[in-house]
Amino acid sequence: MKKMMSILSSLMAMVGIVKAEEITMGAPVPEVSVQTHEGETIDLRKEASEGYALVYFYPKADTPGCTKQACSLRDAYEKLTEKGVRVFGVSGDDVEAQADFAKKFDLPFTLLADPDKKVIKAFGVPAKMGFAKRQAYFFEDGKLIWRDLTASTEQQAADVLKAIES
Repeated sequence: MKKMMSILSSLMAMVGIVKAEEITMGAPVPEVSVQTHEGETIDLRKEASEGYALVYFYPKADTPGCTKQACSLRDAYEKLTEKGVRVFGVSGDDVEAQADFAKKFDLPFTLLADPDKKVIKAFGVPAKMGFAKRQAYFFEDGKLIWRDLTASTEQQAADVLKAIES
């Protein structure tokens, strides 16, 4: 029975049903390096250590819900930057897919390509069949101050702005 449970657990991890431990309020930005949609490698902790930073996760670039979420942030980008918010969008897509998505929808913020799921795992974001669950994490000076584990598609920017006000 023990061996069967071990095999089942391994199979579930392979298809992404088992999730890593979620980061909790007050936790620092996880330490992980990742490529941007422009092909530059960044240290996410360093990039998000000062001021406000939103790290949001979406299943797949250029799909209807993910596009609504990204465009919500794009349309409110001026308001967000006036508040000092840096935005990072993360999915399991490769650099090329992220670059195409950013270009197609004129996204003014940084998209992170995470085909190896390093960032997804570092944040403890559940993934199913290789696709990250839609979630958002908001940091101030590198510490988690708000998270949305069922992130909205059309209201993502409004939710972040509301979190700043509270």
